Amino acid sequence: MGCIMRGMTGETVLANDEQPASPAGNLREYSVSELSNYLKRAVEEGFSWVRVRGEISRVSRHSSGHCYFDLKDDRAVLASIIWKGTYPRIKVKPEQGLEVVCSGRITTFPSQSKYQIIVEEMELAGLGALMAMLEGRKKKLAAEGLFDAERKKKIPFLPAVIGVVSSPTGAVIRDIMHRLGDRCPRRVLLWPVSVQGERAANDIAAAIRGFNDLPRNGVPRPDVLIVARGGGSFEDLLPFSEEIVVRAAAESGIPLISAVGHETDTTLIDFAADKRAPTPTAAAEMAVPVLRDCAEHVVSLHQRQLRAISRAMDQRQRQLAGLVRSLPRLDSLFALPRQRFDACAGRLRQALFVNLQRHSGRLGRASTMLRPRVIAGEIERSNECVADYASRMERAFGHRLKRAGASLESCSRMLESLSYRAILSRGFVLVRGAGGALRRRASGVQAGERLTLTFADGEVKAVATDGAPKSRKIGFFRNKVQGDLF
Repeated sequence: MGCIMRGMTGETVLANDEQPASPAGNLREYSVSELSNYLKRAVEEGFSWVRVRGEISRVSRHSSGHCYFDLKDDRAVLASIIWKGTYPRIKVKPEQGLEVVCSGRITTFPSQSKYQIIVEEMELAGLGALMAMLEGRKKKLAAEGLFDAERKKKIPFLPAVIGVVSSPTGAVIRDIMHRLGDRCPRRVLLWPVSVQGERAANDIAAAIRGFNDLPRNGVPRPDVLIVARGGGSFEDLLPFSEEIVVRAAAESGIPLISAVGHETDTTLIDFAADKRAPTPTAAAEMAVPVLRDCAEHVVSLHQRQLRAISRAMDQRQRQLAGLVRSLPRLDSLFALPRQRFDACAGRLRQALFVNLQRHSGRLGRASTMLRPRVIAGEIERSNECVADYASRMERAFGHRLKRAGASLESCSRMLESLSYRAILSRGFVLVRGAGGALRRRASGVQAGERLTLTFADGEVKAVATDGAPKSRKIGFFRNKVQGDLF
C-alpha cells in the first residue's frame, strides 16, 4: 500500500516503501519545507471533513481567542483547535473530561511535524456524557450557592402584572392566558424568545434580565416571572440548563417560576427558580389564586366580622346595663351637696355684713390719724431729726479727713527717708548695664560695656575701659565720668 503525491511543480512522485530499486544518486532531493507542504496537501485532500469521537483533555483558551485541546482515547491523542471566530458557534463548549464528537478537517502543523483537527462542530457523544456534563455543572453552581433555599423569594399572592418568557407562537402562552382567565385575569407581558436552538439560551437570559431592568415609571414592571416551555426531548430542553440561563434566574430580583417541559422533565433552571411548576398551566395556577374563591373568602370574613361586632356590641350593652344598675339614684347622689350649699349660702350673708363692719371701723380709725395738724407735727419732727443727723455726719467726716491726712504725711516722710534718691543726694551713683541690669560689683563690669549712671539730679551715659585694677574700678569710673560723657 502506498500513496501518490503530486508535487507543486506538477510531477508525480511515488511515495511508498516498495519503490523500484534505484541507485541513491537518482532519487530527487526535497527540502524539508517542500516535503511538509506535500504532506499537508495530501492530508487535507484525503481528510477534508471527518467526525472524530474522543475525550477532551488539556483545554487551553489562548489570549488571542483560539481554543486548544487534546482529543484522546485509550491508544492515541489528536491535537485539536477551535478558531476564535468559530468558538461562539460551538454548541458544547470544551470541558475537561467530556466525551464528544468533533467535526472538522484534518491538517498538519509543519513547525512541529504533527497533524491536528480544525474543529467546526462539537456535540456530546451520547446521553450519558450529556448527563455527566449537566451533573458537573449542577455541582459547580450549587457550590456557588445559586440553589440555596435562603435565596428563594416568596411568590406574591395577587400580582398585578405577570411577565412570561416563552415562545410567542407555541401553545404554552395560550395555555397560560387561558388558565389565568379562568382563575383570575391579570395583565400579562410576553417577552418572545426562542426556546430551542443555538440562540435560545442567550435569548432567555436576556429576557429575564430585561424584565428586571425595566424602569418603575415606564412599562409596568412584572411582580412575578414565568419561564415556560412545552414538552420536548432531552436535547431540546438543554438551553434551560445553560449556565447563563441559570445565573440569570438566580440573580432575578423578581420572583421567578420555572415551568419547563412536563412533570418528569428537570432542568437546572428549576433549581435556581423561586418556584418550580410541573407544567406551564400549573405555573399559571401558582401565580394567581382563584378569584371566585377569593371573593367567597372575603364574604366569609365579612360575615365573621359582622358577627363578631354584633357579639361585642351585645356584650358591651350588657356590661353597661349592669353598671347602670349599680349606680345610686340621682336624688340621693346630690342630696348632701345641695344641703351643704344651702347652709353655706345662709351663712354667707351674715359673714359679709360682719366683714363690712370690721373694715368700716378700721377705715374710721385711720381717717382720724390723717388730720393736717397731726401730719404737720410729724413733718416737723422728721426735719429736726434730719438736721441733727447732718451736723453729726459733718463733724464725723472732718475728724476722719484729718486723721487720713496725718497718716498720709507720715507715710510720705517715711518713704522719702527710705528712698534710694536720698542716698544718691549724698554723693552716691546708681550703675546700670545693658538692659537696665544693676551692677553692684566692679567685677561684673566688662571692658567696653555701655553703662548708665544715675545721679540725684539725672542720668549720664558712660563706657567702661580696661587698664585699671579691679579694686580701683569704682574710682576709675568716677574719673571717666568727667572726661568720657556722651
